[in-house]
Amino acid sequence: MLDLRRLRLLRELDARGTVHGAARALGYTPSAISQQLAVLEREAGTKLLERAGRNVQLTEAGHALVRHAAVLLDGLEAAEAEVSAIAAGRPAGVVRVSAFQSAFLRIAAPAVAALAHSHPDVRVEVTEAEVEEAVPALRLRQLDAVIGDEYSGQPRPVHKDLTRELLVREQIRLVLPESHPLAAHDRVAMPDLADARWAACQPGTGHREMQIRACRELGGFEPDLRYSSDDFLILVEMVRTTGACALLPDLVLDYGIPGVAIRPLTQNTLTREVYLLTRTPKTPAIQAVTAALHTTTPTSPAS
Repeated sequence: MLDLRRLRLLRELDARGTVHGAARALGYTPSAISQQLAVLEREAGTKLLERAGRNVQLTEAGHALVRHAAVLLDGLEAAEAEVSAIAAGRPAGVVRVSAFQSAFLRIAAPAVAALAHSHPDVRVEVTEAEVEEAVPALRLRQLDAVIGDEYSGQPRPVHKDLTRELLVREQIRLVLPESHPLAAHDRVAMPDLADARWAACQPGTGHREMQIRACRELGGFEPDLRYSSDDFLILVEMVRTTGACALLPDLVLDYGIPGVAIRPLTQNTLTREVYLLTRTPKTPAIQAVTAALHTTTPTSPAS
């Protein structure tokens, strides 16, 4: 008889590529993972892993078992959710959600508050995470829903096994100090910011790539990037206190921030989509959370 917990380990190894990667993701030691996989091989009656240099890779039988494991784990998840819902007489169970910072504050937190009243038997666990690290966890059933973002002209990878739903399409706006001469304008042209200092997210992030691309394509200059943080509120504070500029989406800016001016660009082509990723089919509890996230998402103001 195959053990589902060990099947989950095999699937994690397939997704992570190494025993150490699977161990880190699951909070086990590498030796514990190896021992459990050895037991799984005995249960299966055939080799599931083979050496590939200093790592291991799945055999044909191992890959076949991973494919079946996905079906079995989906069925187990659905069964647990259905039993919980029957026992409670309404949607019930744990739903694990990840969101990046501004979506956590403006979408996930209000949804959790609303669900506490509308669906008290649904326990929502929310983690702050960027979409790059959250999507693998969603596909491995460590998360049930992921709130992600995508800047215009920078499409994210498409995952056929996941369902994507648009939550909001928002504008990217210029944030500059109230004392800046261009703050007196209703709209600002990017070429006028060639001498500005800039604050942006860390290298390798979608936001930083968007801001560099906007400066190059819309302004015709290379930005002077002096301040880096993946915390949007820190970027706003750097604008307020140092005189830097930043390009930020509406979800970040709808707070009435003192000391800064928020202006649209004359070349109003920069947008960001905030979306929800889930697996299919959805349990009743995940359906309830999805509906709440749609309901609590603020609409982007007109340009």
